[in-house]
Amino acid sequence: MDAVETPRADEIAHHLVDAAVWAPSVYDTRPWRFGTRGSTVTVHADPERRLEVADPDGRETMISCGAALYTLRLAMRDLGRIPLVRMLPDPDRPDLIAEVGVGGERPATAEERQMYAQIRHRHTHTGGFRPGGLPIGLLQALRTHAYCEQVSLRIVADPRARIALAALTEAAEQVQRQNPAYVAEVARWAPPPGAASEETCPRESARLEPDFAGRDFATGQGWGGAGSENRDATGVVAVLLTDGDGCGDRLCAGQALQRILLCAAEYEVSAAFHGQALEVPELREFIRTRFCDRAYPQMILRLGIAHANVVRRSVTELTRGEL
Repeated sequence: MDAVETPRADEIAHHLVDAAVWAPSVYDTRPWRFGTRGSTVTVHADPERRLEVADPDGRETMISCGAALYTLRLAMRDLGRIPLVRMLPDPDRPDLIAEVGVGGERPATAEERQMYAQIRHRHTHTGGFRPGGLPIGLLQALRTHAYCEQVSLRIVADPRARIALAALTEAAEQVQRQNPAYVAEVARWAPPPGAASEETCPRESARLEPDFAGRDFATGQGWGGAGSENRDATGVVAVLLTDGDGCGDRLCAGQALQRILLCAAEYEVSAAFHGQALEVPELREFIRTRFCDRAYPQMILRLGIAHANVVRRSVTELTRGEL
């Protein structure tokens, strides 16, 4: 939308939410709801979509909501306005994540417009990547974007550290699959092809990356199968880190995550997420002390070039009016 236009309040709110529904989320659950008061949009954690087994303390929910919040901010910049953000504005309403209001006019930068253009093209990947490195200078740009959100993006360059993180991810996946409640929770987000639900991880999520264990949405589904025997590249392994581990830190991690993903998408680089080891408290603490210099790991991801498609819930379903 052109910055010289003066859209109505409801048009502004719809523009923001229409972008935010494309944010990444754990298990692709989209654990958020949006409210509107004029042109102000509120972001709420949706308790009905919280993962009680895999994410009992809501850490990954907050990261997901943070990603949606950054997308709202970027959509506001696309309008040529400054977003007025209040994070966690009401201690008595812990599910109220943020309020985003309309600030003064300031034209979007070329970089902001380029990143906004990637919102609907960015996708999460689940398998191996094409062989080859990333564009020169991209990793430093991603680190800078994370730093702007008070988050660190640490590249795991040591092959031994990558092997260890891959092994911990595989161990966590196998341990968690011994828990029937966990298996049932994962299965909820992986209906067989042709099922009515459009809210879940795509069938392609059954493919597993050869070095880092993917989230196994296929086992026990009947339609699932073994991963491909083709040897693809692991990609660049990175860990998203915060100095603290409170709700605000996790929201910052989510905002940084979406910010770096959109920057990467400009170069056709996508990400695969590997949160299994961080869902096991003992393994997360081990990773924190042995790999992260006691900073808090919020996400393990791989970056590379790949292609995928996902389905999103509609803006109408995700938005409600507020008094």
